[in-house]
Amino acid sequence: MPELIAGLAVPETVAVAEATTHLRETTSPLIYHHSRRVFFFSLMHARELGVAPDPELLYVAAMFHDSGLLTPFSDVEQRFEVDGADHARKFLLDRGFPAAAADTVWTAIALHTTPGIPDRMAPEIATTYLGVLTDVLGFGLERLDPDQVTEILAAHPRGDFKNEFLRATVDGLRNRPDTTNGTVNSDVLAHFVPGHQRTTTVERIVGSPWPS
Repeated sequence: MPELIAGLAVPETVAVAEATTHLRETTSPLIYHHSRRVFFFSLMHARELGVAPDPELLYVAAMFHDSGLLTPFSDVEQRFEVDGADHARKFLLDRGFPAAAADTVWTAIALHTTPGIPDRMAPEIATTYLGVLTDVLGFGLERLDPDQVTEILAAHPRGDFKNEFLRATVDGLRNRPDTTNGTVNSDVLAHFVPGHQRTTTVERIVGSPWPS
């Protein structure tokens, strides 16, 4: 019997069960509940748009999308989105998923904070992005069924999400601030980290080694 919340089904697969257990054990309740809400909101956006993302891939993308904030999954300093994307791809490849499927999930996670691009891509990528926007910024919330939203929030409550999520973002990025240049995350560090200096694109162009 599949798990149903607000009439939306969680896929009954080994990978989904293992992803759920892994993320519950390795991330915080904040990120776990946020990621589950993102999955359900992504499904709702898919219905609204008339697209049919692979629910298993969508679930893995949603569950891993912020995992890089809490644990660096690489030996190099890189964007937290890429850390999470790398980990999700390895998770899928280790379980025999095709490379194309793993790459789709990688792209969905890597681009989930990049405005204007993922929503024009494959359904798994677009709806992951839209689900994130809904839970973080309230994007499209007025178009979603309020009864479904209420049921999702009952299962995965927000609590003090706005403040806790901002704190988690700062904690996950304060030691790699240069990776946020040119991204929305730079705004968060500029607001919360005293003395944070971000390099603007204008500064990079003017300061390049070209004489003109």
